[in-house]
Amino acid sequence: MFKKIAIGSMVALSFASLLTLAPINQADAAKKKVSLKELNVQFVPSSQADTIADKVKPLESLLKKQLGIPVHVTISTDYNTIVEAMGSKKVDMGFLPPAGYVQANKQYGAKVILQSQRLGMTDNNTGENTDKLVNYYRAMVVVRKDSGINSIKDLKGKKIAVQDTTSDSGYMFPAIDLDKKGVNIMKNNIQLVTVKGHDQGVISVLNKDTDAAFIFDDARNIVKKDNPDVFKDTKVLMYTSKIPNDTISLRKGISAKDTKTIQSAMIKVAKSTEGKKVMNEVYSWAGVTKSKNSNFDVVRKYETALENLK
Repeated sequence: MFKKIAIGSMVALSFASLLTLAPINQADAAKKKVSLKELNVQFVPSSQADTIADKVKPLESLLKKQLGIPVHVTISTDYNTIVEAMGSKKVDMGFLPPAGYVQANKQYGAKVILQSQRLGMTDNNTGENTDKLVNYYRAMVVVRKDSGINSIKDLKGKKIAVQDTTSDSGYMFPAIDLDKKGVNIMKNNIQLVTVKGHDQGVISVLNKDTDAAFIFDDARNIVKKDNPDVFKDTKVLMYTSKIPNDTISLRKGISAKDTKTIQSAMIKVAKSTEGKKVMNEVYSWAGVTKSKNSNFDVVRKYETALENLK
C-alpha cells in the first residue's frame, strides 16, 4: 500500500514539475525572434586585432537581447578570411569593408543590409570631424613632414606601407588614384610593405620604417594617444576619391524574414548608448543606415582597374 502511495506521489510531483517548467520553456521560445539557432558575427580589424577584441564583445549581449538567440562575436585575421567563413556558413554576419563585401557578394551571394555612417572629416591636417553625417570616407597617403616628399611624384623609389590588396583605403583606392596621376605603384622602383592595421601604417611612417602609408582618413587618430605629435610630424600628400562606407552583410541562405529582423535589431543596437560606443571605438562609426548592392558599383570599377594595373 505504501509503495503504491509513494509511486502515486512521485507521478503527481513529476506532473506538477512539468506544469511548472512548461511556462518557462514557452517563454524562452517566445523570446526567439529568428529561425537561426545562433548568430555568428565577425569583424575585420582596422587596427591590431587584439586591441579591438574586447571592445566588440558587448555586441554579443546587445544583439542577444534583440534576437533572443546566442550571439558569438569574433575577429577575423584579414579581409579574405571572413569572406571564406561566410561562404562556408561558419559566419552569418560580417562587418565588411566595401571591397570585402563585393568579393563576398560575387563569390558567395552575401547581401548587404546596412552601411555605416561617419562624421565627415576636415582636410586641415588635424584629424577633426565635421558635424555632418556622411555615407562615404576617403583614403589618404601620409608622409613625414621632414621626409622631403612634397608631391606624389616624389613617391617614386620610396617604400610605402599598405594593407592587403583587398583593402579599399589601405591599397586599392590610393593605388588607382595615384596611377591616374602618373604614379604606378607596380613600377617606378616603389617598394610596397604590407602591414597589419592602419595604425601600423602610421607607426611605420613615424618610425621611418617606410616613407609613406596608405590609410583611411584619419587613421592617425588611432595612434594619437601614444604618439601625441603625430599630426605635427606628418602631413597628407593626397586624398583619394570617395569610398562607400563599410557594410554589415549577411551570408547567403538567411531567410528574408530573418534578414529583416536582424537588420532592425542592428539599427536598434547602433542607436543604443552602448552600441554607439562599440561602433565608434572599433570603426569610428556614428550610426548605420539601410543599404543596397548598387551602392558598391564604384568599388567594382576600381577592382577592375586594379586588375589591369601592371
